[in-house]
Amino acid sequence: MNPNEILRIVDAIHRDKNIDKEIVFQAIEAALVTAARKYYGEEAEIIIDIHREDGSISGSCDGQPLDPEETVGRIGAQTAKQVITQKIREAERDALHDEYSELLNEMVSGTVQRSEGRATTVSLGNVEAILPRGEMIPGETHHANERVRAVVFDVRKDGSRVKVVLSRTRPSFVQRLFEQEIPEIADGVIEVRAISREPGYRSKVAVSSADQRVDCVGACVGVRGNRIKNIVDELSGERIDIVRWNEDLLTLIPNALQPAEVDEVILCRMMGRAIVLVREDQLSLAIGRRGQNVRLASKLCGWDIEIMTQDELQEQIENAVQGFSSIEGVTDELAEVLVGEGFLSYDDLSVIEPDDLMEMGGLTEEVVDKIVEQAEARAEEAEQAAIAERKRQKEEERIAKATEEAEALERAKEEAAAQAADDESGESESDESPSNPDSSVDSSSDSDSGGSPLSDEG
Repeated sequence: MNPNEILRIVDAIHRDKNIDKEIVFQAIEAALVTAARKYYGEEAEIIIDIHREDGSISGSCDGQPLDPEETVGRIGAQTAKQVITQKIREAERDALHDEYSELLNEMVSGTVQRSEGRATTVSLGNVEAILPRGEMIPGETHHANERVRAVVFDVRKDGSRVKVVLSRTRPSFVQRLFEQEIPEIADGVIEVRAISREPGYRSKVAVSSADQRVDCVGACVGVRGNRIKNIVDELSGERIDIVRWNEDLLTLIPNALQPAEVDEVILCRMMGRAIVLVREDQLSLAIGRRGQNVRLASKLCGWDIEIMTQDELQEQIENAVQGFSSIEGVTDELAEVLVGEGFLSYDDLSVIEPDDLMEMGGLTEEVVDKIVEQAEARAEEAEQAAIAERKRQKEEERIAKATEEAEALERAKEEAAAQAADDESGESESDESPSNPDSSVDSSSDSDSGGSPLSDEG
């Protein structure tokens, strides 16, 4: 192993494997030390250095200099090669790990190699990544040789390899698509402020503009919706609501709940809750199918949003004041203050910070503990009552369904019996109809025979 050959090997590995030259030099030195210990003994103190400029080798064993040519010749090229190969693989793995760790939450594009069972294997060029079934958009499938885009979700070392996990369900995937499809976002004129998402169904994206002359929502939609259409197609038809961002929650929350019309927003800052009042005809639209609209709006704003009508709020306020006043240690004035801060149930009161309650009511720590204890007990009773009510409703629904099925079965039996009777009656009529001509013929025959003697007498 001459110096020129060492330099050539280091340079080739650096270019082919994209590994820093210093790491390659260190790997060769470690390999030579490991191999030398097999000759000189494991206890020997061996130091081997490779000059970075000319590739010359120098070393020592227990303080005594070693002849480079003799050292390399004695320790054996095969042993050194094995160690070097192992070190190079580890270095290559570390380089890949570092490369893809920098791409976390960034979008990459690859080719599907195979799709089987719970995961799809995607080739990214220098590594095979995994797209698990749980990180795919619900309902979508991928086929071999198909191009697919996703974000890097996780990178970790797995033995001598690097495991890269991709995702198409994370909010960051939607953000990267916006950055790719909308030049104003890539240029920094428009900023994506928040994203809430239920993959495959609906997303809400809040955007703002640094330039007042640029309409952030219109720019994201594009002419005739061409920009947002490209993103929707990539997300397998997922619906996207573009929301105009505002630092004022009283403006942001109504924007996030669109297309529903909001009458009023009440912020309960101690609870981190926003009570949103809507008209009766807007209630279902604001809540959304299975609560999807209000759930996504809550995630987007970072506040717990409750949708109700004015009448429902008034009823809850009255019930809360009456309920809190019945707790020992809570005065009517304190009950109204609590309701004013957004505490509308025993469950809310059971999680209040003791210091806040002491300050609000001028109470001692002992009284506060007692109030919270009573609230917790009543909250538990209310939960049990709600569970019992749900069970009762389910039982009533089950009985009603069974009754309906029984009645339907009875009606079917009656209809079948009536149909059978009709069929039997039809068969009887068809049997009797050919006998009538016979009887008329017989009677005419009888009359003919009865009339013969008269004719003879005549």
